[in-house]
Amino acid sequence: MANESAAKLAVLIDADNAQPSLLDALLAEIAKYGTAHVKRAYGDWTDTHLKSWKETLLKQSIQPMQQFGYTRGKNSTDSALIIDAMDLLYSGRFDGFCIVSSDSDFTRLAGRLRESGLIVYGFGERKTPEPFVAACDKFVYVENLSGKPDEPTPQKPRTAAQLKQDAALVNLLRNAVEAASDDEGWAGLGPVGSIISKQRPDFDARSYGYGKLSNLITATTLFDIERRSAGEGRAKTIHVRNRAKSGKG
Repeated sequence: MANESAAKLAVLIDADNAQPSLLDALLAEIAKYGTAHVKRAYGDWTDTHLKSWKETLLKQSIQPMQQFGYTRGKNSTDSALIIDAMDLLYSGRFDGFCIVSSDSDFTRLAGRLRESGLIVYGFGERKTPEPFVAACDKFVYVENLSGKPDEPTPQKPRTAAQLKQDAALVNLLRNAVEAASDDEGWAGLGPVGSIISKQRPDFDARSYGYGKLSNLITATTLFDIERRSAGEGRAKTIHVRNRAKSGKG
């Protein structure tokens, strides 16, 4: 598998289940995981309800894939996207896929792509069914993306008291730190984040109002934080420890 920064990604968008107004922020998010070598949007472009997509598709050089609806009430767009995804998979040219949809119909596709050793990023609304979310390596809720990529997270930051009352969050963070810790209880933030993502593909610090995992962990006041030098000229690394281990609380 290539490094994330160099990963070759195929971005497949279900236009019936996505908003063109968020596309700039969406592509900025995807750029964190690799380079979009293919960008396709699927829909019946003769339908007036997709008219607002035209300018965005041209601006972002996204290829519109035409799929007529064969029968009323049936979505043939999903089938076209799935067929193309399998063709791209068999080409052997990609490291991962980005599936932009809130539709559970892509659950099996995500699973099949992962079975072939490719990483799958999902992007959809919070209403996205859990099976599709769980089938992805990482799932990003579009509500966490602002209309512009340089704007702050839309969610209001939760206070330390509110975060501590979230038992599921506290247990997730503490267990991840414990699993990645050394003999003294310290864990690198990178391994902690990796463990959390494997357990909760949809985990995102922005859901709690914080742009980064380190900011969220600091806000809970439940952990000791250390910034350590990784060597001359290199950025410092962040290490965390359950505060209970240090006897401070």
